[in-house]
Amino acid sequence: MGEFTDGIAGRDARAALRIAVVGAGPAGLYLAILVKKRFPDAVITVYERNRPDDTFGFGVVFSDATLDIFERYDAESYARITQEFAYWDDIAIHVKGEVHRIGGNGFCGCARSTLLTILQERARSLGVAMVFQTEADAEAFDDHDLVVVADGINSAYRQRHAEHFGTTVDLRPNRFAWMGSTRPLDAFTFLFRETEWGPFIAHAYQYERDRSTWVFETDPDTFERAGLAQLDEAGSAALMKRIFADFLGDHPVLTNRSIWRQFPMIRNARWVRGNRVLLGDAKATAHFSIGSGTKLAMEDAIALYEALVTEAEVPAALAQFERGRREEVEKTQHAADVSLVWFEHVARYLDFEPVQFAFGAMTRAKAITYDNLRLRAPDFVARMDRVFAEGVRRAGFDVSLDRPAAPMFQPLRLREMVVPNRVAMSPMCMYSAQEGVPGDWHLVHYGARAIGGPGLMFTEMTCVSRDARITPGCAGLYTDAQEMAWTRIVDFVHANSGTKFCLQLGHAGRKGATKLMWEGIDRPLAEGGWEVMSASPLPYYPDSTVPRAMDRADMAAVTADFVAATERAARAGFDMLELHCAHGYLLASFLSPLTNRRTDAYGGSLENRLRFPLEVFAAMRAAWPPHKPMSVRVSATDWAEGGLTPEDSVAIAGAFREAGVDLVDVSTGQTVSAARPLYGRMFQTPFAERIRNEAGTATMCVGNITTPDQINTILAAGRADIVALGRPHLADPGFTLRAAAWYGADGIHCPPQYAPGKDQIFRNSVRERADFEDLKLRGRPKTRAELRLPAAQDAS
Repeated sequence: MGEFTDGIAGRDARAALRIAVVGAGPAGLYLAILVKKRFPDAVITVYERNRPDDTFGFGVVFSDATLDIFERYDAESYARITQEFAYWDDIAIHVKGEVHRIGGNGFCGCARSTLLTILQERARSLGVAMVFQTEADAEAFDDHDLVVVADGINSAYRQRHAEHFGTTVDLRPNRFAWMGSTRPLDAFTFLFRETEWGPFIAHAYQYERDRSTWVFETDPDTFERAGLAQLDEAGSAALMKRIFADFLGDHPVLTNRSIWRQFPMIRNARWVRGNRVLLGDAKATAHFSIGSGTKLAMEDAIALYEALVTEAEVPAALAQFERGRREEVEKTQHAADVSLVWFEHVARYLDFEPVQFAFGAMTRAKAITYDNLRLRAPDFVARMDRVFAEGVRRAGFDVSLDRPAAPMFQPLRLREMVVPNRVAMSPMCMYSAQEGVPGDWHLVHYGARAIGGPGLMFTEMTCVSRDARITPGCAGLYTDAQEMAWTRIVDFVHANSGTKFCLQLGHAGRKGATKLMWEGIDRPLAEGGWEVMSASPLPYYPDSTVPRAMDRADMAAVTADFVAATERAARAGFDMLELHCAHGYLLASFLSPLTNRRTDAYGGSLENRLRFPLEVFAAMRAAWPPHKPMSVRVSATDWAEGGLTPEDSVAIAGAFREAGVDLVDVSTGQTVSAARPLYGRMFQTPFAERIRNEAGTATMCVGNITTPDQINTILAAGRADIVALGRPHLADPGFTLRAAAWYGADGIHCPPQYAPGKDQIFRNSVRERADFEDLKLRGRPKTRAELRLPAAQDAS
């Protein structure tokens, strides 16, 4: 976000720009205010189809951080806005008869009509012309320098030029309606109610004296069962009043065009067409559950204003606006996406303990985390830690409830194997074996990281035959020499650490006979390759080797290779075994409809596509010691049209659970070269969460997870049972030991040779953490609600 620029930069302030703004919502009005204030000679006209005092909905909400921005850009409108706002500091979550309040949030709200009146009056005072009750067409202003299209979600101009803008509209399944009440609220309030029809949610906040906004939400099945489609506004309000009667008391539910609808998540690949630019909801929407729709619109206006100040010509300014603003908009939309999906699937979490449910609600959009909440609401997190420990105790562990360890340092049992903590080192190919034999590199690599303390450590994908390799440097377990080398590494890990060691077995399939990663990942070998096979004869890249479609003899031979490797793994002493059915390798090629075009009993339906992977798993499970656990790695989505769906991934996990799997290692993608993943922090965790809570199996999540704080957040919210990290372990073999020192988990294993180092880091961490938390608390600015509290107390 740019700041107000003192002094003229680029465009002369006397330049008489002619600007038409279509839509007198917050985005259009605020842009008009900023531009007219900076360029008094600009001729700006705002057109609006409604009357000036028309408004639909009830209140709007901003964070303290957003108000700080408004203060920088226009102190006059900021002063008016803050005079009218209601302030609160807490979020209150009501579920199953419990209320959990978390402070330090800093919110404020006012009536949408009040906000629009303030902005209209400010614009008028600066000389902005406003024309109401006029259906302006953005096509009609060819004689203007700039046309701002800010006419909302249903923008006619955007729809007319949808192909140019690359518009996508994702109509979300949940139904919602904006209503209001006279019920006063002292917190941003979430209420969750289980009814005979299904769950209902209320998002509620006060926006002025004796007025609060209530957004009611439910899933489509509950909506139908409750008969809401047949009710008018008054009937809907009466039903909501009945459902939330215990909280509303005698206060009515108010309506104002309170129509049940679905939220449209709108994105545009381009925001500019000639001298016309989309702004606000016409450009991009953000779900109401993160309260950012009006914020996003007004910050759009600020970004466009900054571009007009900086650039001398309108086309350059529009290009800068889109280039500079897009990342922030997409980040906000991503957070909103994650948040809305949590509410869409709230039924998954209603069986959770109320405090864990509330923790999940608070951390759903990833902006708020375990450590963040420890600073703001230490009693809440202490209760969460205790509830997590109580679950561990019910599983048979004698863990402390008075001073429970952080979730990442709680043990987990898989069959008879006890994992001492919930941190795992993810499988990562080293491409450094000679003829499949792991050497000194592997001994140091695995040995150092095991000493660093993760509860569970995975080998790289270890190939079950020479022709199963991805590259010539891949490790294998199909010869006596390889078995002997792995036994040496396993023995070292067991002798010098408390880490459990899992062997991942796989077959490269059509992605075999390729170069080492640093020479060209997934690119075919120029020479020295071998024949590859797959579910169907489809190459990974157009220039990749075309695989042979497997026949029954091939399947029998591959199954035998997996069984032989399993028997070797048992002799080598591994604690656990994982079957690799992800990332487009051989078994994954059967699961995905993008790579399986077979017409026999192993293709077509998901049941058929599962058949061969399940046959391999069953054969391995029969050969693996019954007291030792097995996991399976899956790609929960192919990130490509026509690929595996989230529902498929739940069904796949369920099928492996029925076959005896103890843990599902949830990854995504790498199935086809045309995949387009949506990367971000913890980007694969939602898939692990869905499988865990719908398929009813333990899961391990992985993917851009980098900090102990993220690990604790994931575990406490019930999103996974183990958290795997790859690259952080490459950079820091002592990652888990450092985290243990930070959280005071002194039970972590450390070999005697390194005990002095452990003692020192634990001593230092006590002081460092206290200093860090003190600095964070002292450095946190007081929220406006906190600043107003002493004044209110003095006045009383």
